[in-house]
Amino acid sequence: MQLERACGVLLHPSSLPSPYGVGDLGQAAFDFIDFLAEGGQTLWQVLPLGPTGYGDSPYQSFSAFAGNTAFLSLEQLVKDGLLEENDLSSLPHLPEDKADLDGAMALKMPLLKKAFSHFTPTADYLSFCKKNAHWLPDYCLFCALKEAIFAARKDGAETEEFLDFCAQSKGLLTENQMRDYYFGAVWVSWPAPLVKREQAALAKAQGQFQETIDFLSFLQYQFHRQWQAVKTYANEKNIRIIGDIPFFVSFDSADAWANQGLFALDETGFPLEVAGVPPDYFSPTGQLWGNPVYRWKAHEADGFTWWCQRMAHLLEDADLVRLDHFRGFESNYCIPFPSETAMEGKWKKGPGRKLFSAMEKALGKLPIIAEDLGVITPQVEKLRLSCQFPGMKILQFAFDGNAQNPYLPYLYEKNCVVYTGTHDNDTSIGWYQSTNEDSRDQFRRYTNSDGSAPGWDLIRLAISSTAALAIYPLQDILCLDTSARMNTPGSLGNNWHWRYTKDQLLPSYAKDLKALATLFGR
Repeated sequence: MQLERACGVLLHPSSLPSPYGVGDLGQAAFDFIDFLAEGGQTLWQVLPLGPTGYGDSPYQSFSAFAGNTAFLSLEQLVKDGLLEENDLSSLPHLPEDKADLDGAMALKMPLLKKAFSHFTPTADYLSFCKKNAHWLPDYCLFCALKEAIFAARKDGAETEEFLDFCAQSKGLLTENQMRDYYFGAVWVSWPAPLVKREQAALAKAQGQFQETIDFLSFLQYQFHRQWQAVKTYANEKNIRIIGDIPFFVSFDSADAWANQGLFALDETGFPLEVAGVPPDYFSPTGQLWGNPVYRWKAHEADGFTWWCQRMAHLLEDADLVRLDHFRGFESNYCIPFPSETAMEGKWKKGPGRKLFSAMEKALGKLPIIAEDLGVITPQVEKLRLSCQFPGMKILQFAFDGNAQNPYLPYLYEKNCVVYTGTHDNDTSIGWYQSTNEDSRDQFRRYTNSDGSAPGWDLIRLAISSTAALAIYPLQDILCLDTSARMNTPGSLGNNWHWRYTKDQLLPSYAKDLKALATLFGR
């Protein structure tokens, strides 16, 4: 895919302004699109839009297909006639400087249920359910079961069922993990007939939780409608959406439960191997991510149907797709389960070109951006080039004193995407303040600046580069320091929570962005 010259902003919907605890798909999303248009920007990149679990990471979702219903706009439900204005007037306002998904859902849930009580299924709703039958029923049943089992176990009583689970998982899980899996209602801890998806058990659960399943289907339909309205408005303003596909799925997900044969799991549902990365300079024991790894032969045997469905689904929500952890398609690092570190893993071949050929056959030319950061082998680079996918360049990585550093703009191939930084990097001001003086000195000399505005210096450098696309987090536009960082990889707590407030999005920023975009032909 050869990209045309353009530029835009990285911002997750969770970071939008809203009085209800987390950004949503209401007026603030449309206002942000207006800001982009006024600034001459034609790209809006988001993170994965799925429902998140513990830690709120968009890259650890309960589903590869579902939308995060915490993002639903209550105001839009009023406009749709499913709620009334006075339903919102008495709602407390949550702090606007931090995303609180749990708080947002607790606040919204009674009104979402009220909206559902006023909803009559339409032809459009039934069409949505039919079109998404390959994932929606499984996801809704998964969530209904997880919620009911969690509620039944949350008192902490150590029942005979709990002791049976401990006996079953002994040698696989530590004592703390047994408790976390059981009282967190991880699907592998459910009654065996449900774990194994026996038809009689599934049918019984379907009947028992039909009302909850219908409610969850309604929420997914509303997410679809609201997001499509946002995307349509963006496209009308000549702004394309860049979506994001995580390479792995979460172990505790509807995908793993409903498609056990596609993952390296044993007959009881426990992983045989999990994902991670090997030891390196930064981590002497490697990183143990814990995601289940794929049975690629099983995927290939059915024509990579699940992956084709996943890509097709995202291409309805986005115009381009950032493919996370691209190197995994060439080889993935597989660690025996259970392991306490990533030291014992092995690299195993991925599907390579065969997967993308199957996708292209089903969907046509793929508008993919390959996340090819980190240690990339010649085989991974060969795969990316054979697919003609543009790779990524990060300006914060460029200033190490090496004149041949591949992240320096004069070394870019045109068909690439340059970022000042990503969701995993510090803000540009935070990076500049924390890096060493040699790097700061090289940066100042390279940009011919005094270092007083490193975020805007890097934005200018990105826009002026030969890279086809230039992307920068909103934090850099707003001149924010490390306190506005979105995520610190390998850390727990205080990630994925950053939000901006409406007063921060100054018209002068749009004016300056447009001047740069015009000057450098974007």
